[in-house]
Amino acid sequence: MNNQHLHALAFGAHADDVEIGMAGTIAKYTSEGKQIGICDLTDADLSSNGNVTLRKLEAANAAEVLNVSMRTSLALPDRGLFLTEEYIRKIASIIRTYKPQIVFAPYFEDRHPDHGNCAKLVEEAVFSSGIKKYLTEEDQPAHRVERVYFYMINGFHKPDFTIDITQFMDKKLQALREYKSQFEPSEGSYNTPLVNGYIETVEARERMFGKLVGVTFAEGFKTKVPIVLNRDLIGE
Repeated sequence: MNNQHLHALAFGAHADDVEIGMAGTIAKYTSEGKQIGICDLTDADLSSNGNVTLRKLEAANAAEVLNVSMRTSLALPDRGLFLTEEYIRKIASIIRTYKPQIVFAPYFEDRHPDHGNCAKLVEEAVFSSGIKKYLTEEDQPAHRVERVYFYMINGFHKPDFTIDITQFMDKKLQALREYKSQFEPSEGSYNTPLVNGYIETVEARERMFGKLVGVTFAEGFKTKVPIVLNRDLIGE
């Protein structure tokens, strides 16, 4: 069992979900020495271009770009992320293994059902992980996550808070471009919404979020609980 404690653990339904939503934030915090992990729930073998082997390689390359501490896949069924006790238990086991302070998941409102279902599964797992009598397969001790935040994939929603990623936008774009099977058309590939200009759309969204808060680029997040400010609201 891995006893490494993570500052944050980001869950995605598919490899590239986390990068689309918050690669800049990850790059920002890993540059400060924070331990960040990524867990993909599926191997994305049904609803996208490429194949499992290629997607795993692209995910590993993107993780290296972002300098994350760990990346794993639960290999749950693509297009089968339903709210079952089996899946909740598997996710709770990952949370108890890596003991993150903060967990990130996709925002519920998204055109892809897997993204919303991923959020529901993660929320359930976070709650169950903190219950002492809740048993996982490895009989791990409970772990209580401090906060759960939601990043945006396909949607453009009013963020509850943003993180300035101006200095790390290049890292985000570099990580996204590792997913050539998803964002670059090739012979025999399906014309999915990710092909032809999707990365440019993500870049435009982060520029818009940045404009809202007076920086060049920012990533937006949603939260179900209020944010506590750790600095004075009004300066000297």
